[in-house]
Amino acid sequence: MNHTQSHLSRRAFIKGAAVTGGGLVLPNWGGLAHARSAAEQVTKNKKRCILLWMNGGASQIDTFDMKPGRPTGGLFRPVQSKVNGLQVCEYLPKMGAVADKLAVIRSMKTASPDHPDGIYHMHTCYKMNERTPHPEIGAVIAKYNGNPDSDLPSFVRTGSTGNGGAGYLGPKYEPFGIDRTGRLPYFSSPYLKDEDEKKRADLFRVVEDEFGADHKAEPFESHRTAKERAWRLLRAKGAFDISKDWPKAKDRYGDTEFGRSCFMAKKLIEAGIPFVEVGQENYDSHGDNFVVHKACMQVLDPAWSALLTDLADNGQLDDTLVIWMGEVGRTPGINNRAGRDHFISAWTVVLSGGGIKGGQVYGASDIDGKTVKDKPVSEGDLFATIYSALGIDHRKKHYWGVRPIWLTPEGAKPIKELL
Repeated sequence: MNHTQSHLSRRAFIKGAAVTGGGLVLPNWGGLAHARSAAEQVTKNKKRCILLWMNGGASQIDTFDMKPGRPTGGLFRPVQSKVNGLQVCEYLPKMGAVADKLAVIRSMKTASPDHPDGIYHMHTCYKMNERTPHPEIGAVIAKYNGNPDSDLPSFVRTGSTGNGGAGYLGPKYEPFGIDRTGRLPYFSSPYLKDEDEKKRADLFRVVEDEFGADHKAEPFESHRTAKERAWRLLRAKGAFDISKDWPKAKDRYGDTEFGRSCFMAKKLIEAGIPFVEVGQENYDSHGDNFVVHKACMQVLDPAWSALLTDLADNGQLDDTLVIWMGEVGRTPGINNRAGRDHFISAWTVVLSGGGIKGGQVYGASDIDGKTVKDKPVSEGDLFATIYSALGIDHRKKHYWGVRPIWLTPEGAKPIKELL
């Protein structure tokens, strides 16, 4: 991380500050008056991404790679989707109706079978046990497709999601978390009068500039960055308020926390935020797999399908990549608790929009879903495909100290058939 940039003097800070209507002095990173035009420019020039994260790992056999009539097939029935050759679970009928927008990868073959390392691996495309702190996909997209002048954060997530953060990209690209109801964190609301907040912010920056001149460690920089982000957010946090629009949308998305979060993700993308991650819980079905998955899919189906439909209807899907994945798949075999355990030998990820060709299935598992039969896809291949679709060089080189590091591992290749 580069700490050589000189800090602002008090005079330079005042000169480069903007004064709000209430007298609050804030750094002039574009200003609220310019936030809309900046967001529009980002929307026009850079692609965006929404990651729907299935925390715990959804079952491929009970969603998009069904095995009817086989010992591994389970209790759910397949239904024909809008795409020939693609059947989906009976509890995903609305997703079946928009299957022409989906690219279903049925041949994921990955290397991290447990939750912490799998979550890290499927957010960074690198194994957790490496010494390098790799950035999550959201941080990478924030860096290359974000707008540094926007008052809004460039990496937003809600629910249980990644565990790696910005890694070697530094605190500037750390995720901004909101809770499952869409509430902003406490530090996004001022607790002083505008005049007092102005004085406090001015004093804070002067003290921090002096301290930062001699203390350049990342924790100190992270603290300063967090404070600045909170002040900037005060000017633009209205983008997170969906209270007026949600009553009209909740019937389509489903009146659930996940449905609301998917709708908010759409609104945040429209506001110019390049990456939003939405987590859905409870897929870790070691017991009662079919009860668990039925409940999850009844929440997932309306929210995901409404998100894709709205993006398509608004002309935004071509520039917005929507990813559906978790850290692992689930075993073809059903255990003695009517559950499915973790599985990484042949599982499923779904992509749509953002330069991905929809209406297709890529790769295949064998007749019982136990191994990849055709076109295996690694973590690196998946991320190379995602970054390529978003206009990011997947072999971009960075440095951790003096060590060169690439966004994707050696040998990772984009899947050309999907692009």
